[in-house]
Amino acid sequence: MESVWDYPRPPRVEACTRRVRVVLEGVMIADTTRALRVLETSHPPVYYIPPEDVRGEYLRRNRRRTFCEFKGAAGYYDLVVGEREVRDAAWSYPEPAAGFEALRDHVAFYPGRVDAAFVDDEQVRAQAGDFYGGWITADIEGPFKGGPGTAGW
Repeated sequence: MESVWDYPRPPRVEACTRRVRVVLEGVMIADTTRALRVLETSHPPVYYIPPEDVRGEYLRRNRRRTFCEFKGAAGYYDLVVGEREVRDAAWSYPEPAAGFEALRDHVAFYPGRVDAAFVDDEQVRAQAGDFYGGWITADIEGPFKGGPGTAGW
């Protein structure tokens, strides 16, 4: 088991060889064994997928931007599969801050905004709230930041 309270702050980026998949409308949007995992105190891991392992034809960059004090400016994508459009389903760091260069152009997905997200064969649970985008698996324990009443953690 991993406790999110043992994760560092500032966050750490590490290679992950587990199979990471994202599915929307029956389409495999992403499938990789080359993800990067970002670990930060109180947060479930976020998986960043290399652009070569993401079906880019389903991503549409939108105007949303956010700023992370550690990773820098993020840009967002909508996912469009057939008639279905999911706003702000994914994000990336085109010019990440120093120390996070490995994340350049990798794509992270909110697991709660797609039909299914998997680590190996386990379907993950989404981190509560609509900001952080963590992936909760059976080997991760909290409590997790993101739900009601956790903003001050």
